Amino acid sequence: MRIGLVVAGGFDPSGRERVIPALLSLVERLARRHAVHVFVLRYFDAPRTYELAGATVHDLGRPSGVRRQRAALIRALRAAGRFDALHGYWATPAGVAAGLAGRALRVPVVLTLDSGELVTLPDIAYGLERTWRGRAAVKLACRLAARVTVCSAFMQALARDRGIDARFVPLGVDCAAFAEAVRPAEGPPWRLLQVASLNRVKDQATLLRALADLRRRGLAVGLDLVGEDTLDGSLGALAADLDLTSQVTFHGFAPTDALPALYGRAHLYVQSSRHEAAGVSVLEAAASGTPVVGTAVGYVKDWARLRAVAVPAGDPQALADGIAELLGDPERRPRLAAAARAWACTHDADWTAEQFVEIYGELTLNVRGAGAGRAGAGAERAKE
Repeated sequence: MRIGLVVAGGFDPSGRERVIPALLSLVERLARRHAVHVFVLRYFDAPRTYELAGATVHDLGRPSGVRRQRAALIRALRAAGRFDALHGYWATPAGVAAGLAGRALRVPVVLTLDSGELVTLPDIAYGLERTWRGRAAVKLACRLAARVTVCSAFMQALARDRGIDARFVPLGVDCAAFAEAVRPAEGPPWRLLQVASLNRVKDQATLLRALADLRRRGLAVGLDLVGEDTLDGSLGALAADLDLTSQVTFHGFAPTDALPALYGRAHLYVQSSRHEAAGVSVLEAAASGTPVVGTAVGYVKDWARLRAVAVPAGDPQALADGIAELLGDPERRPRLAAAARAWACTHDADWTAEQFVEIYGELTLNVRGAGAGRAGAGAERAKE
């Protein structure tokens, strides 16, 4: 098959910085047996084409607005040749552009919702449901798609509540890249880890307040925060205000190949997000054998009790309680970690690729069947 993946970004030529690792793993596996082209809408300022992970990447040079994105994508698709299926990742801009281009070129489209498409958090100006434009974009992307997928049961329930029939296809990680590490020695001191951009949706402020609560309880706990700072140092200032400077290490961005060592030395992985459509870092932690505690969104919501400890979002005391409970239960931690790792490695990047190949194949057969039906009807009319 010839498959076209349409994305907003995440495919830097380095393959290490400013990439979406799980998407890169998916593309690499699809490209082993199929011709894969990736069309990027919002990254480089000028168009360029390069090879990455076995696929051909076409950066479209940041066309602005739906009409320009549609036109640029159609031109690039026509230049690259006929495709059997298109796949838009995130409803906007990629899902809308892929849907409109697919309609124009009569190519079936798969849409993956894996962000804030189905939520609204007005206090932090997050979520496409906040505005009529956002709601309209999601509705249009879903209407134009032949199949809609989501990456977690949590997100599937949100879709169902909005009348969207979405198939559950987790975007798995490469378990071999996050092989189960030798666990660190029992604390104290304890080490917590979070891998995520520093932003208001990930809500590291709540995590810092939970850490301060744990210190007041007499627990010796340190925290590694790994991710690009989009908040201009405000979290560092908060850590100083809470007298946590010696307990928190801000690592900044780290490439994927640097993460296994960080997962391996953590006693717990902690998610503090207000919203997660899924949470790839949770899968990476699970693949590494690191127990997970976090807010009840995305995979943590899916895994509550059996594979992770889940607490309400935005509640520092509840998060501190969950962390303290798990740190204080040396028998439960490895049980949760083993169950989470088994799930993550069953639903790994290879499994994800197989699922999408099956979906693309179904759509291709449907298109061919419809074409044969039209040809048959034309032949019958010709006989009359």
